[in-house]
Amino acid sequence: MLSTEDEKFIVYWEACRNNKTRIFRQFVIGLAIGLAIGVAVIVSTLSGWYKRATMIANAQFSPVIMLIAIAAISLFCAFFYKRYRWEMNEQHYQELLAKRKKQENNSQAAEFTRNGS
Repeated sequence: MLSTEDEKFIVYWEACRNNKTRIFRQFVIGLAIGLAIGVAVIVSTLSGWYKRATMIANAQFSPVIMLIAIAAISLFCAFFYKRYRWEMNEQHYQELLAKRKKQENNSQAAEFTRNGS
């Protein structure tokens, strides 16, 4: 038997699954997570807690390259995190539909055996 949470998820995902396939929407929603990782990298570099890494970064890389790398990391994380979440929700949705169908088939078979006997 499907729980009420499972039923609510099925209704929610049926309504939202077409909206969530748009790549631009995935970028916009997931960009916050990617930027949080980028800000963490900047803070880590500027804090100087690992002095050798800070010295190498300052000697070998220009700040522009560092900002481009952080922007690339942010975009990469934004896209793949949202894509991963969409795939997980879709898989959960498909599993719940299969479970519902199996339960319906079992209940129909039980009803048939009661009526047929």
